[in-house]
Amino acid sequence: MIIVYGISNCDTVRKACQWLDERAIAYEFHDFRKDGLNPVQLRAWVDELGWEQFINRRGTTWRNLPETTRNNMNETLALAVMEDQPSIIKRPLLDLGSRRILGFDPEEWKNLFQN
Repeated sequence: MIIVYGISNCDTVRKACQWLDERAIAYEFHDFRKDGLNPVQLRAWVDELGWEQFINRRGTTWRNLPETTRNNMNETLALAVMEDQPSIIKRPLLDLGSRRILGFDPEEWKNLFQN
């Protein structure tokens, strides 16, 4: 089962879910805010994709962090911030079971699902 992780009021997550719906691709949606964030799972994702990929530096959550936190961001601090404020995580995270894709790129997703 495909799982889309994100936040329900995120425009990019909505576009990604709409894209899947239009193609009748079955998926489950997991909202970080409502359904929580498993720290063990987050650690595994970071090990797979790298913590830098997960931090959304374009959003208000990043801008609202204290300057010292932004300037001293490392893997340990990033994990703590992501657990405390999951809205800082780049969205959506598409979990295909054997592989995870971070962010929504219609062309990349088209290539993923054409097989």
